[in-house]
Amino acid sequence: MASGLKSRFARLCEHLKDPHHVARFQQMCGVKGSFLRNRCGGGEPPSCRGDGENGAVTGSSDVERRLRTGPGSRAKQEGRCQNGVRNGTAGTCGAGETETETDPAPGSPLKPRRRNSLTGDVGQEFLIENKLLYYLFSFGTELGNELFYITFFPFFIWNVDPFVGRRIILVWVWVMYLGQCTKDLVGWSRPASPPVVKLEVFYNSEYSMPSTHAMSGTAIPFSLFLLTYGRWQYPMMMGVVMALSWCVLVCISRIYMGMHSILDVIAGFLYSVLILVLFHPALDMVDTFNQTCCYAPLAIISMHLVLALFSFTLDTWSTSRGDTAQILGTGAGIALGFHLNRRLGLLPDPPLWQLPFTPPMIDTALLAKSLLRLLLGLMVLLLIRAVMKVLTIPLVCRVSGVCSDDVRTARQHMEVELPYRYIVYGTVGFSCSFLAPLLFSYIGLS
Repeated sequence: MASGLKSRFARLCEHLKDPHHVARFQQMCGVKGSFLRNRCGGGEPPSCRGDGENGAVTGSSDVERRLRTGPGSRAKQEGRCQNGVRNGTAGTCGAGETETETDPAPGSPLKPRRRNSLTGDVGQEFLIENKLLYYLFSFGTELGNELFYITFFPFFIWNVDPFVGRRIILVWVWVMYLGQCTKDLVGWSRPASPPVVKLEVFYNSEYSMPSTHAMSGTAIPFSLFLLTYGRWQYPMMMGVVMALSWCVLVCISRIYMGMHSILDVIAGFLYSVLILVLFHPALDMVDTFNQTCCYAPLAIISMHLVLALFSFTLDTWSTSRGDTAQILGTGAGIALGFHLNRRLGLLPDPPLWQLPFTPPMIDTALLAKSLLRLLLGLMVLLLIRAVMKVLTIPLVCRVSGVCSDDVRTARQHMEVELPYRYIVYGTVGFSCSFLAPLLFSYIGLS
C-alpha cells in the first residue's frame, strides 16, 4: 500500500516536471521559440537540439545535476548557432547582443528582457503573438526581482507602515534564504530548452527546485494580509483576493517565462506556506529582540553572516550564492537601522490604543509628499549602492588577494562575492531604514 502510494506520487512528480507541459502552456499563450521555425536552416543540427554546453544537463532527470560552465566560457555567435545549450538555453543563429525590445509587435523576434552580466548569457530569440499576456506576466515576474524589492519595501516603510514593513522583510529573508539553500541542495536543472522557450536568462545559471519567485510571491502578499488585517481597517475579502491574485500572477509568470516546471512552482508555493505556518508565530519574538536587546546588533550581523557562509558551501559557483548574500545583507542592514531608530526615537511604533488605523483620504498633498519621499529616498539608495559597489570590489579583491582586472571572474570567488554583496546591500538596507528617514526628518518630510 505504502509503496504503491510512493510510486504513484513519484510518477505524478515526474509528470508535473515534464518540460513539454511548460512548452504547451507557452504555445497556448502565444510564445514561439526561434528553434520552432528552423532558423538554423536545413533542419536542426546537433548544436541546436538541446545538447548541453560544457556538460550542462538540459534534461529533466531528477538525479542529474548541471555542471557549471567555467569562468568566462561563452559560445561565439558569429554567423552560426551557439554550440548547444548554455545552462538550458537553446542556441540561435547569429543572435545579436540586444537585451530587450521596446515594442513586441505580433510576430516580431525578441530577445530576453535582461542578460546575465555574470555569466554572459544572452538567450535565444522568440516570437510574441499575444502582447497583453507578455506584459502581464512580465509584470508578474518582476514582482520577484530586485527592482520590485528596492521600490516596494522602501515605499512601504517610508509611506505606509514601518512596523509592518520591517516584519515583512524578516519573513522575506527567511523564505528566500531557505528557498535558495534548498535549490542548491536539490540541484534540479531548469526546464530543458527546447522544447521550452526561455524568455528570461538572468537566473538561468541557478537551479530550479523550488521556485523562489513562487515562494516570495506567496510569502509577501499573505504576510502583508496577516500583518495588516486587524491593524488597518479594510474588508477581509479584499485582502484575500489581492493576496491570492498576487500569488497566482507570480507563480504562473514563472511557467510562462520558461524558468520553472509546474512542479517547481507548486513546491515553491507549498514550501512558502509551510515556512509561514512554522515561523509566523515566532515573528513577534524575533522582531522584539531585534528592536530592544542591547546585543541585537552583534547578533544580527553575526547570524546573517554565518548563514551566508553556510549557503556558500552548498554548491559550486552560481548567481544564487550572491543573491543569498545580498538578501541576508539587506535583512541585516534593515534590522540594524530599525534598532538604531528605536534608540533615537525615529519611526516610533504607534501605541496600541490607536489601532486599528483608518486608511487616510488620498489627496494631492498626500500623493505629492509620498512620491517626493519615494523619489528622494530611492535616489539616496541608488547613489549609496553605486558608490559602495565602486569602493567595495577593489577593496575586497585587494584584501583577499584576488585579481580585480576581470570583475566577472573575481566575483566568482567566495572571498570576493560574499563580503561584496553583504557589505553593499547591508549598507543599502541600513540606509533604507535609518539614513533616509533621518534625512526626511531633517527636511520636514517625515
